[in-house]
Amino acid sequence: MIDVVQKLWGFCHVLRHDGIDYGDYIEQITYLLFLKMADERGISLPKDFNWNMLMEKAGTELTDYYVDLLRRLGKEEGILGDIFSGAISRFTNPVNLKRLINLIDEVEWTSLNVDVKAEAYEGLLEKAASEGKKGAGQYFTPRILIQSIVRCMKPDPLAHKEFSICDPAAGTGGFLMCSYEWLMKETGEALKREDAKRIRNSTYYGTELVPRPRRLCLMNLYLHGLEANIYLGDSIYEPGSGKRYDVVLTNPPFGTKGANQAPVRDDFTISTSNKQLNFVQHLVTILKPGGMAAIVLPDNCLFSDQAGEVFKILMEDCDIHTILRLPKGTFTPYSPGVKANVAFFRKGVKTKNVWIYDCRTNIPGITKKERPLTPEHFIEFEECYGPDPNASTPEAHKKREEMAEKTERFRRFTFDEIRERDYNLDIFWVKDESLEDADDLPEPNELAEEAITHLEAAVDGLSELIQILESNGNSYGGK
Repeated sequence: MIDVVQKLWGFCHVLRHDGIDYGDYIEQITYLLFLKMADERGISLPKDFNWNMLMEKAGTELTDYYVDLLRRLGKEEGILGDIFSGAISRFTNPVNLKRLINLIDEVEWTSLNVDVKAEAYEGLLEKAASEGKKGAGQYFTPRILIQSIVRCMKPDPLAHKEFSICDPAAGTGGFLMCSYEWLMKETGEALKREDAKRIRNSTYYGTELVPRPRRLCLMNLYLHGLEANIYLGDSIYEPGSGKRYDVVLTNPPFGTKGANQAPVRDDFTISTSNKQLNFVQHLVTILKPGGMAAIVLPDNCLFSDQAGEVFKILMEDCDIHTILRLPKGTFTPYSPGVKANVAFFRKGVKTKNVWIYDCRTNIPGITKKERPLTPEHFIEFEECYGPDPNASTPEAHKKREEMAEKTERFRRFTFDEIRERDYNLDIFWVKDESLEDADDLPEPNELAEEAITHLEAAVDGLSELIQILESNGNSYGGK
């Protein structure tokens, strides 16, 4: 499988000389992979527009047919039309298109045990990141991290008939896909007919701002038998649909700013332009009473000026029962300097205790090759988290107390302790051994990144203050 992906990557490099960049290439390759895998799975497509017909063409007839095929599929009703809506061929040289088609045809993709499209997409994102192109990481959350979160949350659509799962920053659908894969593993892929139909059509939801990752998300889910509802739009700045969900799993785009202005929403108690803090407020809105959420948040979202205001309200309305401090470099290679956390909470229950697991201190930073992220990084955390997704039963509390005695990385903080800290949740207590050894101090770039994180939080706070002054007519220009 690795050799196949390497071939595809290498061919991508060749195509760059034809003006097809990494972003265009991954989009084109997913069109073709979709057609090949649809053929392997016997998925019905419009007559005369399928993989076998594509394989028969050559020369200018091939490029013309490919253009017509994309246009025809884009006119289909339902999910197929959503996937190919606005799809455009980037190939001008039929030789290159034919070569790519033959490369894809060599492999029976549906027989492989991994999501090859995800592998190829992530690999191409890495290439784009190494070329200095910004923004690739905003669509990417490591699959190993997603799988760990899903194992803790246990998003089970069989719990009741209206059960729904949402990712309001869906990207290419990693959280939704892993949630479905978890369900299939738990059930042994044996679902009752009525359950299978409901789960296929009305369980998985998402919103994505950018057309390309939304298209990839729809394709990925469709090829696994899901006709997910992925809305193209802005979760934060557009009015909500009013729909509520049982589970929300998400990793909002990195960066502290949205559209450099606070969204105008009646359901947001705290007015801020901080993107992640707005997503936290959005999650509270879209969760059903008793619904549960997991959200990835950079460190500065736990201690910046308005973070305390947001988490004060959140702890009154929700039970923020668990926070996972992620290893340094978790988002390598896309955003290697980002230090982040996962916050788990349940709506409708006031916070009494916050359990924090430190998976960062004295743990070597993640690198792409020498020290990649592995499932072993989260084994102890998952054991500490326990089998109850809400950590709400007496048995769950007892289990957590027992785990806290076994490892110094897991610790409970009461609501009163958090309040005394002005609701600052950037808490760590494990002694950093590297700071004790003058020969083993953190790298200068790590110290600089730490300082930059705190400076950016301070600048954001000042920016918010300036916006407030300007909105009150007290800008420096005397307006």
